[in-house]
Amino acid sequence: TGNRVEYAIPANPGSFPPQMHWLTLLLLAPLLGALLIAGLPGRNPLLIRRAAIATSLITLLVAVGLWFLFDPTAREFQLAESIVWNQRLGTSYALGIDGISYPMVVLATLLSLIALLASAAIDHHVKGYYLLMLVLESAMLGVFMARDWALFYVFWELTLIPLFFLINRWGGRNCQGAALNFVLYTMGGSVFMLISLLLLFDAVPGHSFSMEAIAAAGRTMPEQTQIWIFLGLLVGFGVKMPVFPLHGWLPLAHVEAPSPVSILLSGILLKMGAYGLIRAASTLPAAVMALQTLLMVLALIGLVYGGLLAWRQTDLKAMIAYSSLSHMSVLLLGIAALNVAGLTGSVMQMVAHGLVAGATFLLIGLLYQRTHTRDVNQYSSLIRVAPRFAFFTTLAFIAAVSLPGTAGFIAELHVLVGGFQQWQWWIAVLSLGVLISAAYGVRTVGRLFTGPVRPGMQQVDDLHLPESLAAGVLLAAVVLIGLFPAPLLDIIRLPVTDLAALFTGGGR
Repeated sequence: TGNRVEYAIPANPGSFPPQMHWLTLLLLAPLLGALLIAGLPGRNPLLIRRAAIATSLITLLVAVGLWFLFDPTAREFQLAESIVWNQRLGTSYALGIDGISYPMVVLATLLSLIALLASAAIDHHVKGYYLLMLVLESAMLGVFMARDWALFYVFWELTLIPLFFLINRWGGRNCQGAALNFVLYTMGGSVFMLISLLLLFDAVPGHSFSMEAIAAAGRTMPEQTQIWIFLGLLVGFGVKMPVFPLHGWLPLAHVEAPSPVSILLSGILLKMGAYGLIRAASTLPAAVMALQTLLMVLALIGLVYGGLLAWRQTDLKAMIAYSSLSHMSVLLLGIAALNVAGLTGSVMQMVAHGLVAGATFLLIGLLYQRTHTRDVNQYSSLIRVAPRFAFFTTLAFIAAVSLPGTAGFIAELHVLVGGFQQWQWWIAVLSLGVLISAAYGVRTVGRLFTGPVRPGMQQVDDLHLPESLAAGVLLAAVVLIGLFPAPLLDIIRLPVTDLAALFTGGGR
């Protein structure tokens, strides 16, 4: 089969029309839109913007439409496609989704559309901006759908290219330093990831980068070998997640990046690291069990440390960036619990934080466009001049605190239960982190919307209808998941149960 290309028919071809390769369509849709934009005249920015938004909307509709083809009772990866690229190197174009990856696919397409809708203020190099945003969307989707580690790594690295230029060309005053810092951090972590993947590849009989083959080989490795390989993956995924103390790039990148890019950075890019860590845990279960206490300690430190730093910030974007470190530490704590409740909470937190962070960066970005300041001390009593801003921003901060009735509450409750089952009263530190989040959340809402109206804030335009619609969709999803979590819990139940079984000796 040296140079022959083989196509693998999906395991369950009757589940959808075999001639329709839905995941490939989903992956290529943003790229086709980027090609279309490349051919449009650069002197017509409105046409370029509309083409990008239409492309992203179509991609979202395809992703949501997969709901009708997705079977939450099936254990295998669904809508699977596989083309062998090189038999000798063990590489293949393999795509598939399960209950963990599918919610992230929908979240990525939704936030990409919201980010494009929020990009109306981009007024220079418009063609390049929207083209790079669509390429970034395709790369993110590839990460969540790849079922081959080589393909996963290609998409993982591909996200760096558009992000570097998006931050460097459309960012703030220190955009060049922020872009370089982000790329160096991520590429440094990727080196460790690549070494670990090559070691796993070498352990597979017949040598293959297939995730299934590598998982089967990884689980048979000695514990010490698994630990060293997992540590490399932890560094690679931990930088992107980020895990304390690998978070140095996060606040600078968030502050300097354009607000639409910050929506994707916090809402999706951080989840790529968490998603990769979950896949690594399923591949090297003995290592995760051996390093369970280390993961728990890193999570608790990051939880409190991120919250305290967020509490000290006056720059709203820096505050949200550090709060992301705290929220992602909750996610890491759920993974470290290695039980069904904790892992369920982790996946729920990926969705909840993506929605909340996207809404918060959207609102802060729109507010900055109107006031040209992110200093929380410069605002006061905006509720009198911008009531819709006040309503949506207050709701976003309430959701960030994970109050009951929001998606974050469901996520953190599962993590709390899973953590208590594993470590008993050590999990009280999670409650401390929640209290810190509540402190800076309440303080920020108070500074934004109470007190006398400052002279410079008397003419702030309220949210327009499209802006209200974008924020409303994200926050409505937060509330709906918080009030009716069962559909999402049903989707993630089987893969999470199977993953937890690996750590109790009952895995398949």
